[in-house]
Amino acid sequence: MTINNALQRRWIKWLLGLGFWTLIGLSFAFQFYISGAKAGLEISWKQAVSYALGDWYVFAVLSIPVIWLARRFQFEAGSRASSLLIHLPASVLFSLAYMVLRAWIGTWQSDATFVEAFQPLLVKTWHFNLLIYWVIVAVSFAFDYYGKFRERELRAVELEKSLAQARLQALQMQLNPHFLFNSLHSISSLMHRDVEAADDMIARLSDLLRAALDSSETQEVALQEELKFLQRYLEIEQIRFGKRLTVKMEIAPDTLEAKVPNLILQPLVENAIRHGIEPHAKAGVIELRSTLADGRLVLEVLDNGGGLKNAAAIDEGVGLSNTRARLRTLYGEDHHLELRNAPTGGLQVRLMIPFKPS
Repeated sequence: MTINNALQRRWIKWLLGLGFWTLIGLSFAFQFYISGAKAGLEISWKQAVSYALGDWYVFAVLSIPVIWLARRFQFEAGSRASSLLIHLPASVLFSLAYMVLRAWIGTWQSDATFVEAFQPLLVKTWHFNLLIYWVIVAVSFAFDYYGKFRERELRAVELEKSLAQARLQALQMQLNPHFLFNSLHSISSLMHRDVEAADDMIARLSDLLRAALDSSETQEVALQEELKFLQRYLEIEQIRFGKRLTVKMEIAPDTLEAKVPNLILQPLVENAIRHGIEPHAKAGVIELRSTLADGRLVLEVLDNGGGLKNAAAIDEGVGLSNTRARLRTLYGEDHHLELRNAPTGGLQVRLMIPFKPS
């Protein structure tokens, strides 16, 4: 926090404090004016405000050392007795100081002498002043405890955020070697059939890994950035499968700026290729869709493979299990990931997350 910001916040606190005591004074002035009128006393509104603000501005000035004492000597475990020994005489001094200051101001507001102004204050306000002292102390304690509670709450949120960030980075570090292993396996199998294609695949894999490393610290990216990365991955897979793999994309323009977890689509598409395309000799088709529905981003990955047999769940490997863990860490329960048989055949993966523009 800069010095200017600190001074600005201090001035705001002082102005709020002055406004608080002024409101109390005006409310008592109104009560004094109404009660005086009902009693037949000739009291003007100016006189009522002058007397009331004279009372409460004295309390305002005296509240400054009281708040200092309240913050320094709090009734916490182990210090209650010593704090009480400080506050009891302090409350007496507070009451006496109020009467002295108020009597002195009273000599300005009327023709009375100091003694004439002090005597009625001693009779009427002694106990009330003690009450005001302890009210100030109680309010100061309440604000301090609230501040400490908020500080602990913010610290807990920061710790939770740091833990979630560390967990996400660990999951992403786990995903990168998994993807690299699968890609190298594809290159290895391609080397025996088409050396030139394998060489091209290595070059593209190098670009892909460089892009993955550049974004390794980012947990959420715009959908259009995610699609660019996915396109690089698909270029590698299309070298491997050739004409057997066709990719169709239906991306709604209003979803391109939506935030999505970094590298969220690659394992879903990889799963579609592994289970929907690779085991079959027929030409494979993968469709990728994005839409907005009720303020949520909907991402779908479909293939034309065999789908789920007898509605049984597929064996989720590192990619899918990692994806579920990342979604839980980022969104808690506010997400939905479902694998089901598509109406037209094959498997449909449907992901719903909150829509957040980047």
